[in-house]
Amino acid sequence: MTFTGTATVAEARPDSLRVGHRPPPSVRPAAAYPLRRDDLHPSLSDPVLDTMTFLNEVTHRYPDAISFAPGRPYDGFFDTEQIFTYLRRYLDHLAARGHTEQDIRSAMYQYGPTAGQIREIVADSLREDEGIDVPAESIVITVGAQEAMLLVARALTTGPDDVLLAASPCYVGITGVARLLGVPVTAVEEREDGFSCADLEDAILREHARGRRPRALYVIPDHSNPSGTTMDAPTRAALLETAERHGILLIEDSPYRRVSPGTPLPTLKALDRSHSVVHLGSFAKTVFPGARVGFAVADQQVVDDSGRTGLLAGELAKIKSMVTVNTSSLSQAAVAGALLAADGRISVLNEAPAAYYGDAMQTTLRNLNARLPAARRAALGVRWNEPTGGFFVTVHVPFRADNAALTRSAQEFGVIWTPMNYFYPQGGGHQALRLSTSYLTTADIEEGTARLARFIEIQASAS
Repeated sequence: MTFTGTATVAEARPDSLRVGHRPPPSVRPAAAYPLRRDDLHPSLSDPVLDTMTFLNEVTHRYPDAISFAPGRPYDGFFDTEQIFTYLRRYLDHLAARGHTEQDIRSAMYQYGPTAGQIREIVADSLREDEGIDVPAESIVITVGAQEAMLLVARALTTGPDDVLLAASPCYVGITGVARLLGVPVTAVEEREDGFSCADLEDAILREHARGRRPRALYVIPDHSNPSGTTMDAPTRAALLETAERHGILLIEDSPYRRVSPGTPLPTLKALDRSHSVVHLGSFAKTVFPGARVGFAVADQQVVDDSGRTGLLAGELAKIKSMVTVNTSSLSQAAVAGALLAADGRISVLNEAPAAYYGDAMQTTLRNLNARLPAARRAALGVRWNEPTGGFFVTVHVPFRADNAALTRSAQEFGVIWTPMNYFYPQGGGHQALRLSTSYLTTADIEEGTARLARFIEIQASAS
């Protein structure tokens, strides 16, 4: 800067640097402390991001309450020493395949390939258990299924007119991902008798009429979270046909199939003949959640401007390289060892847990029926569905099942549940609650349902 005349240094400073001068808000630097909420990303003010925090706080605040809130596996199936057995099984597998000691050391201690180092083992498992026959290159190993949702949503949405559809009620994880990425979510509401492809088609046409582009539908076909519903075979076939006809992808989330009793219906991906399905999986329920290992099967062809083709999985790996770099090698090794120990059959590995969770579900339904018999619940206006597997039951009640009701339930009746309105992207579910049956013992379920019935009786009378 060139100074002329007799101006002092202070006079020559820009206004924003003069002592005692306060710049206008448009140019005022943000103070380091405290930060203002409205200077942070708008998604951080969205209530959906507070859902898990609130439930954790309620659970810790009332430690003597019986909690039907956490959708987590039963601790009784975990043995600390088993982790070492799984790791040894995987290390022996690498050695048997000709890997040197240095190779194995690098595989465990160094950064691994972004797309994952156990893709072949996961691909073999999918062929054995699910009839999903895809090359290992079409799989990306992720930090839980939650990261897989983020990668897929980021890859498929390119601008403000792109929309993600979701079967509603839906898992809050996908809603949270969409909020963080600024992607609009359009709910396709489930009917009392299940998901309707006619409703999906209407939603697609409405979005097109608004000048928006539906990119994919997120759905949990088997024992969904939160509702517990399972999509029947005709609906699966119709859903695939609708997706192909309208040129959208189906994001199939599948965490509960192999922790449920009986033989499941085929996955959407196993039925997929037009590469319309991106299949998401998680080992949180089937191996153990602490590993934080999931995967995405993305075998769709991607063509660039020069005509070269690759797989969508490769594009997801690019995004992952800038998010988590790679999934923990130790976690992958533990999961791979569990799969190898069961000859790749998650279904075999989970025979005992699936039976346990099936019994827990039936125990819950049986005790609900005993505490609130048909005539009594009809008089109160209470009803629930009867899932054949999975972790969750939906109970409809004649009062507002919100955070205030939950707090009263925990404080005065000693029982915790999850408000269903958390799971409706565009509002709804205000008179329903979700029960998770997986984490509790039979004794806890019996006592918890007794407490819940007392709460429902009194809350219904008060309302």
